Amino acid sequence: MTSARPYTEPMATRHIKPLALDRFASYRLHLIAKLSDKTSAAAYMKELDLSLSEGRCLAAIGQYEPLSVQNLARMANLNKANASRASDALAARGIVKKSASQTDGRGVVLTLTRDGRSLWGQTMRLVHDRNEQIFGCLTQEELAAFDQALDKVVAHLSTAG
Repeated sequence: MTSARPYTEPMATRHIKPLALDRFASYRLHLIAKLSDKTSAAAYMKELDLSLSEGRCLAAIGQYEPLSVQNLARMANLNKANASRASDALAARGIVKKSASQTDGRGVVLTLTRDGRSLWGQTMRLVHDRNEQIFGCLTQEELAAFDQALDKVVAHLSTAG
């Protein structure tokens, strides 16, 4: 004789006290991004005379060149319009070279110029320093666990949709 499973109320009808908005991980991640973007933007402007979008684009182009504007937007975590404006500004300053794409007649390929490569090195030092300032409050163990957790969430979201 088997025993009957006890009735459990469906999740949607349970009366669970929700977390306060500011305790959700997604809310706090957005807050971290907002706060760090504000101070990063000021640092990019003060130290490199670049907007935050320009700095992100410069970092991405130097890391992954050659890049199309569409791939630049993805690698710099910007929308295509912001990536296009930033790459245009960098090209106007002689930091980025725009060449016709060999595979897409309408597209362009972005690479760094000699001046751009020098500024890229300075940009990456600033990115490193900002990362240290933002996450320097964590121990090595906490940082390793946080890094692993972020990789897991990014992988999950990348395959989810």
